[in-house]
Amino acid sequence: MSQDINVLALVKGAERYVFLYDDASRAETLRTLGRYASNPELSFTWYDAAVLSQKIRQDTHKFVSTSRFEMPLPSDMDEYC
Repeated sequence: MSQDINVLALVKGAERYVFLYDDASRAETLRTLGRYASNPELSFTWYDAAVLSQKIRQDTHKFVSTSRFEMPLPSDMDEYC
C-alpha cells in the first residue's frame, strides 16, 4: 500500500518554504505553519500561514468528497444482487 505525500510550497523572493506531509501529519503541519509565522527571524508571516493552512484544509475536503464517491454504498450492492 503506497502512502501519498503532499507538497506545499511558498516562494518569497529568494526564500523557499517547502512542506512535505502525509494525511496523518496534517495537524502537525498546521502547527508548524503557526510556529514559522511566530518566528521573527523568518520572513514567513501570519498571512502566509493562513493562506497555506487554507490550502491544506481545501485538499482535505477534496480528498474526503472524492473518496466518498469512489466507494460503493451498501444500497448500491442491491443492484448487483
